[in-house]
Amino acid sequence: MTWLITGGAGYIGAHVVRAMTEAGERTVVYDDLSTGIAARVPDGVPLVTGSTLDADLLARTLKEHGISGVVHLAAKKQVGESVEQPLRYYRENVEGLRVLLQAVTDAGVPSFVFSSSAAVYGMPDTENGLVTEDTPCLPISPYGETKLAGEWLTRATGRATGLRTACLRYFNVAGAADPELADTGVFNIVPMVFEKLTEGAAPRIFGADYPTPDGTCVRDYIHIADIAEAHVAAARRLAEAPEGTDLTLNVGRGEGVSVREMVDLIADVTGRAVPAEVTGRRAGDPARVVAAADRITAELGWTAKRDVREMVESAWAGWLRLHPEAGADAG
Repeated sequence: MTWLITGGAGYIGAHVVRAMTEAGERTVVYDDLSTGIAARVPDGVPLVTGSTLDADLLARTLKEHGISGVVHLAAKKQVGESVEQPLRYYRENVEGLRVLLQAVTDAGVPSFVFSSSAAVYGMPDTENGLVTEDTPCLPISPYGETKLAGEWLTRATGRATGLRTACLRYFNVAGAADPELADTGVFNIVPMVFEKLTEGAAPRIFGADYPTPDGTCVRDYIHIADIAEAHVAAARRLAEAPEGTDLTLNVGRGEGVSVREMVDLIADVTGRAVPAEVTGRRAGDPARVVAAADRITAELGWTAKRDVREMVESAWAGWLRLHPEAGADAG
């Protein structure tokens, strides 16, 4: 099979491309390079530069490269930005998906993996503290709404056409399989703490009065390399599945780590024990979001292999490559 990876030059996409290539799958990258980096694409993997809103280019790409499956990761993904620019997010994330699915079904491509997010759950209220795939989806940002709408559109297309689909709901992604593939953005807790430590400033903890053991939010962190391997497993499962197969799966470790625990671990890994500054809560932050990860194991035989320390250590190696000044006086 040959898989088209949209957004394949991005942080997550580049890891997926590498994992699938190393697993022996043929891949083609499709990316508008608005945030992706062409140098992340491995030698020998074709790169098509374009938008998922470009129906003609998509059709040509699917035909010319003999695409037999798509992994769709291209999307805008910043929650705060989505609040400020909802029209842009719906255009890129929902209309871009609609155009892509039209091209996919017109071309007779049989398999489609959709990159979703735990943001579809919003602020889940769970009895046992774990979010299952059956937990009600009540997103609280335009970003989360577009991901949920994307799932609806993907599944509806599968029901109507027989397209085999999988929607993967990522939890909190961190780390790097290689320093060259590290996240260049500073939007998640790990790089945000790195940035503060590099500046010699105190990391910030947003709220320490939540109903959790240490008062800070609890999240499920998943290594990017595990995320990439989950895509390989999903792609291979769809390639062998009956027409109309429809999977919706959490991708997480099933273990919660508090923000304070993460900040303390980062201090230990980096050798920079700067006391954190506790500020007020951020609007919309749920106290606890941890995945129930048993369904993906049952369906795909996939289980996360890497722990939180490995995530932080690999992310720090990537940060030092991008910010060599951060290691100048590390202890």
